Amino acid sequence: MKLDLFDELKGSLYPGRGIIVGQIDSHTICSIYFIMGRSKNSQNRVFVEDGENVKILPANPKLVEDPSLIIYYPVRKYDNKLIVTNGDQTDTIYNFLQENKSFEESLLTREFEPDSPNFTPRISAIIDFEKMNFKLSILKSEENLGLNCQRFFFNYTFNPNCGYFIHTYATNIPSESNVLLSFNGEPKLIDLPSLNIEELASKIWNSLNEKNKISLVVKYIDVKTKQITTKIINKYSLSEE
Repeated sequence: MKLDLFDELKGSLYPGRGIIVGQIDSHTICSIYFIMGRSKNSQNRVFVEDGENVKILPANPKLVEDPSLIIYYPVRKYDNKLIVTNGDQTDTIYNFLQENKSFEESLLTREFEPDSPNFTPRISAIIDFEKMNFKLSILKSEENLGLNCQRFFFNYTFNPNCGYFIHTYATNIPSESNVLLSFNGEPKLIDLPSLNIEELASKIWNSLNEKNKISLVVKYIDVKTKQITTKIINKYSLSEE
C-alpha cells in the first residue's frame, strides 16, 4: 500500500535528510531532496543552482563552524544520469561513473558519517534517464554502534504516481540531546500526486517541521526531451556581507 507523502512528513519531527525518486505522470519523473538541522552550524545553509547541478553554500560564511559534513553537492548530473545524495559521496559516485564504474562500486568505498553518537547514514540515489530506472542506497552503522558499516542497495523502475522515500533518521526526537537512530528497513513506497513542480514543492515544504527544515530541491525530468526543471526553496537567504 502506498503511503501519503505529506502525512509521512507531517508525522515526523525530524527525518533528517530525505531523498524521494519517482514518477509524477506518464511524461514526468522527479527527484526530491531536503535537509533539516538542529544546530546553528547545520541550519546555516542554502541550496544554489549550479547549471544542472545543485550545491550547498553557507547562508552566512562567518557562522560556519565545521563545513566537512554540511557543505557538498547534493545533486550532480553526469551524462544521462542524475546523482542525488546527502553528502560528499555525490562526488565519489560522479568520479566512479567517469571511470566507467558503477554506483555500487563507488559506495563500497564509503561508509556512514563519523558524527558520533549518531553515525548518520549516507543515503544516495542515481536516476538513469535512458534506461528509465533508478537505484537507492543507504550506508549505515550496525545498531548505531559506529562499528560495522551495512550497505543496502535497492533497484526500481518508474511507475506513474509512485515514488520511493528514504531518509536518514528513523524516529522523532523528544529533546535536543537524544541520539538519532538510523532509518530502518526498505525505502517507503509513496503516492506522488500529479502536481506541477511549484505545487509539489510547496506542499512538501509546508509538510516539513517548521523549526528544523532548511532547504528543499525538486527536479522534474521530461521523459521524452530529458529537459530538467528545478525548484528550490530555502529557509534562509545568502548573506550579502
